[in-house]
Amino acid sequence: MRHIHPFQPLIRNTDRHLLNNHRSALIWFTGLSGSGKSTLAHAVEARLYEMGVRTYVLDGDNIRRGLNRDLGLSPEDRRENIRRIAEVAKLMVDAGLLVFAAFIAPYRESREFVRRLMEGWPYFECYVKCPLEICESRDPKGLYRRARKGEISGMTGIDAPYEEPEAPDLVIETHKHDLEACVEQVIHFLIQKEIITPRQGDR
Repeated sequence: MRHIHPFQPLIRNTDRHLLNNHRSALIWFTGLSGSGKSTLAHAVEARLYEMGVRTYVLDGDNIRRGLNRDLGLSPEDRRENIRRIAEVAKLMVDAGLLVFAAFIAPYRESREFVRRLMEGWPYFECYVKCPLEICESRDPKGLYRRARKGEISGMTGIDAPYEEPEAPDLVIETHKHDLEACVEQVIHFLIQKEIITPRQGDR
């Protein structure tokens, strides 16, 4: 590592903020499978697109098809999965984007790693909270059903733990509110944190 010397850019993150007319940040949506993380992240992105905000969603299944296709569901692989995603997300935030990462990230240790990595950058943890029984009833990918039958192992909430966030920046309870209301909560939060402006939120 002593031979690595990062090049100092001519264009900085703050310059991109001025160009985009909004700040960049990383919002990490954590929660059980079926809680609505990806659905919410993409719905928020669609709303922000209409407002002229430059965004990108990093989604668990999409990442595992490419960058992390060599990783399984063991605790070690889950940690490496989160590490790689966090490093990519940080680069995208530096590029001026408002990034949404929709990943279970079941271990507090991994989520704390992300928070430490993003120190000095706008980073917010959003707990997409939903009871296990409701997530199971939704089961959009059929994973819970297969896990209950013993066809797959390492399923978070069944035979692998999910460690609830102790102090998330935002909690969205998707079993209590419809999608539109959940999107509004995220938009309001972004305005409150001065990532986007009220003027953009009113469009």
